[in-house]
Amino acid sequence: MAVEASKITPFLWFDGNAEEAVDFYLSVFPNSKKSGGLTGPDGKAITVAFELEGLKFTALNGGPHHKFNKAVSFVVQCKDQAEIDYYWEKLTSDGGQEVQCGWLDDKFGLAWQIVPENIGSLLKHPKAMQAMMQMKKFVIADLEAAAKE
Repeated sequence: MAVEASKITPFLWFDGNAEEAVDFYLSVFPNSKKSGGLTGPDGKAITVAFELEGLKFTALNGGPHHKFNKAVSFVVQCKDQAEIDYYWEKLTSDGGQEVQCGWLDDKFGLAWQIVPENIGSLLKHPKAMQAMMQMKKFVIADLEAAAKE
C-alpha cells in the first residue's frame, strides 16, 4: 500500500506493543486509520503507520530503551464539555493517569492535553488561570465563570 509521506511525522517508540497502541488510538479517535507499516522477517510489525484526525504518525516497536516523558505531548482541542469528557475517559482508561491542568498520561505513558478550543482566550483572565491550576480535567463552565469574575 503506497502511503503519501508527510514532511514531518511524529515517530512514537513503543516496547513491542506498537500494534496494541495504534489499535487503542484508532478506537479513541473517530477520524483515524492505519495506513501502512513495515513487517520484519518474523512477521511481526517493526513500524505501524497511522493517522489520527488527519495527522500522520508512525509507531515503532523499538524495545525498552526509551520511554515517553512530558517533554512531548499532544493537544486535543475540544468543542464542548462532552468532547472533553469523552477524550478524558478514553485516554485515562485501562491504566491511564490524570495529571494536572488538562494533562493526562495514557496507558502507554504518552502525554495528552485535553483542552477547550477557546483555552487561549479563557486563560487571559487571571481568575480563570487560577481555576485551571486547581483542575485535573477541565470543566469549561467553571473556567468561563472564573473568567467573568
